[in-house]
Amino acid sequence: MLHIHNGDSTACTARKADIPGEHLAWREALVCGPTPGELTEQHFLDVRAQHLAAAYGVAIDKCAAELRSQHDALANFSEHEEVVLWFEHDLFCQVQLIYILNWFAGRPLRQTKLSLICVDNFPGVQAFHGLGQLNEDQLTSLWPQRQEVEAAQLDLGAKAWQAYSSVDARSLISLLRLDLSPLPFLKNALLRHLQRFPSTRNGLGRIENAVLELIVDGRHKFGALFPAFSRRESDYGYGDAQLYLAMRRLANASTPVLAQTSGDNSRMDPGRIFLSRFEITRHGEAALAGAEDFVVNNGIDRWLGGIHLEGRESAWRWDEDSQQLLVSL
Repeated sequence: MLHIHNGDSTACTARKADIPGEHLAWREALVCGPTPGELTEQHFLDVRAQHLAAAYGVAIDKCAAELRSQHDALANFSEHEEVVLWFEHDLFCQVQLIYILNWFAGRPLRQTKLSLICVDNFPGVQAFHGLGQLNEDQLTSLWPQRQEVEAAQLDLGAKAWQAYSSVDARSLISLLRLDLSPLPFLKNALLRHLQRFPSTRNGLGRIENAVLELIVDGRHKFGALFPAFSRRESDYGYGDAQLYLAMRRLANASTPVLAQTSGDNSRMDPGRIFLSRFEITRHGEAALAGAEDFVVNNGIDRWLGGIHLEGRESAWRWDEDSQQLLVSL
């Protein structure tokens, strides 16, 4: 039996718990960086390794080897009577989940059973963020609740991944008009994804606007800002590294909306990340007021799924009033 967990925390707990089988930690962050569709598996892994190495300061050979090892474990699924996917409701997890469902959708399962555990809460756990919060007994209690993945879920997972990795946002817009109930957390997650696109109001996405507002409220230290962000925007499932990178992008822009006043950490040392401190600039204050536009001031070079936003303007913008993603060019 093979269990696939979103990250090391849950996998480590599961190995200690009374849950039989092998436990694989899926070490990826497909929610960030390029995920272009229509590539061969190896080409896609090369693209991801380059991104992860550059973003997180890890040797590219190590990234490439870990990604290849994960996919080799997937390729050997037929050695197991059952493969169990453990994921959560947030965008981070849902993107990982649809990627893996898409991978399985293209292959005959034959005698292997594919099961899913996917939750957005746990009894007695307030402010549930993910399975990594649970102890061994709590995690074990979810094991009997697993459900066999149905054909409709595989099909939807494949469609969702193809839309997420498409170069055209209209694929996502069309997908959201369909019945997404086979994967009950997918619709909200994809809406949160669309809200990451630059807004029509100030060129910043929901995550960046939340960060600026939290700093204005007095959370200048990352050690205070990150938990506040996690409570406020729990549907994203961002880890500290993902949020820190988003903030550095705002601080390193030619017309920055943030200033990093301490803890500059290009090597992404986890301990130093929490010691960093940020201040809002006058341009950040103007952006929050809707008086300046981050993309107009800085241009854009950013991947959101399979869409590469680049140049002096964003091809797609999120309109908060209409709750729609609009073509801006």
